[in-house]
Amino acid sequence: MKAVRVHEYKQDPSIDDIPEPELQGALDVIVKIGGAGVCRTDLHIVNGDWAEIQNPELPYVIGHENAGWVHEVGDAVTNVAVGDTVILHPQPSCGLCLACRAGRDMQCTGGAFFPGLSNNDGGMAEYLRTTARACVKLDPDTNPADVAALADAGITAYHAVRKAVPHLYPGSSAVVIGAGGLGHIGIQALAALTATKIIVVDKNQDALDLAKQIGADETVLADGNQVGEVQELTGGGATVVFDFVAEQGVELEAWQMTGPAGYQFVLGYGGQFQAPTLDFVAGEKNVIGNIVGTYNDLAELMVLAQAGKVTLHTKQYRLDDALDALHDLDANNVRGRAILVP
Repeated sequence: MKAVRVHEYKQDPSIDDIPEPELQGALDVIVKIGGAGVCRTDLHIVNGDWAEIQNPELPYVIGHENAGWVHEVGDAVTNVAVGDTVILHPQPSCGLCLACRAGRDMQCTGGAFFPGLSNNDGGMAEYLRTTARACVKLDPDTNPADVAALADAGITAYHAVRKAVPHLYPGSSAVVIGAGGLGHIGIQALAALTATKIIVVDKNQDALDLAKQIGADETVLADGNQVGEVQELTGGGATVVFDFVAEQGVELEAWQMTGPAGYQFVLGYGGQFQAPTLDFVAGEKNVIGNIVGTYNDLAELMVLAQAGKVTLHTKQYRLDDALDALHDLDANNVRGRAILVP
């Protein structure tokens, strides 16, 4: 089968012919990929940023946003069958450790593998080996390419919004910084789950135009005056700020946009957050990290997606054109999400 593999960090991956994956355990599931999302994390992986954290053996197949059809199942699999349409939670958690039992899949300590990031091949290929615990069964009419990126980008945005819901009462305000692949999902999740005033900040006018179409109440062009404009729109600072950028100083602007007793959710990464401790104390502000989301987050998000309340805006590429997709994403030439279709 064809697969996109990283051979050396800081160099383009290659399209290789490799053997199809095989079942290795009773709960294993082989999925025929119908769509694989191309994520900024993939750019970080290629750059070697995750090498020390996940320590994969090179070469390996990238791709952690995957959906498709069940091709083969292990002897103990009961929740899906061959032919089912599925979307895959990115971390097939063990289900036995304390984190899993508390519903915190992404903090699994039970040695579960993370396809496309750890030492296990991902889904930028024709087939992927995962486990039954990762599979969320979909309506059979669902096109996997239409929903694949919800497996990571979607639940990353949804997970943060879900945590913020108790604070986003009517009359509150929520700022979304970055209306790209994750941000445009976050906007829709906010519109579906809350009655808050949604303000979107981006440096690209096309992204702001899309934000207006999918639920934003106000948009602010990031032209150097965005902090002041947000403070004016929110009466001194937002109740919640979702920072989908968090680099190149944006993480510090997000702090300035957050109002007293407000919440700054950090979803992007690459920058460095610093603030005077007196600002924390006097302002009673909160800074909260966010790593992907839980299996239940993905199941809930798919209910919204299949009801038409959250829609991915995508640009599709053939698997053979994976390098074009990665280069376009790196150059900020993708509105919404890039999807590889084998």
